[in-house]
Amino acid sequence: MNKRLVAAVGAGCATLLTAYVPQFEGMVLRGYRDPIGIVTACAGHTATAVLGKPYTRAECEQLLADDLVEHAQGVQRCVTAPMSTGQRAAFVSFAFNVGTPKFCGSSMARKANAGDMAGACAELSRWTYAGGKVLPGLVKRRETERAICEGKLA
Repeated sequence: MNKRLVAAVGAGCATLLTAYVPQFEGMVLRGYRDPIGIVTACAGHTATAVLGKPYTRAECEQLLADDLVEHAQGVQRCVTAPMSTGQRAAFVSFAFNVGTPKFCGSSMARKANAGDMAGACAELSRWTYAGGKVLPGLVKRRETERAICEGKLA
């Protein structure tokens, strides 16, 4: 497991993130366009993805770890309330998917900072749209993230 990721979120959260995020994102060893047209590579990496470029599994694993650290740091900056391992993992997975700025500006983050973790976890179910339509993959992802957030899935 990546040491930077473990240092950023703890071993339990890192284990959840490295298990679930690639499951949701898929692992594609080349640059491609996602369902809404964003150039993506590996397990949801977008920042430096190049359409059609081949990537090795090792490159993809490093990109995933780096991306998760970046989003974990963003979540930690905008949620100052204590979080359980599952809450942290769910919020980082969500921020990885929609972007840290959207997470930090969301009612989910506001509820978490107000100490309403149950309400914050429930907000995950509202985020199932991409490109103006409900995507079945997002419905499944949010169900899983919510279960992790609520401590029902580890």
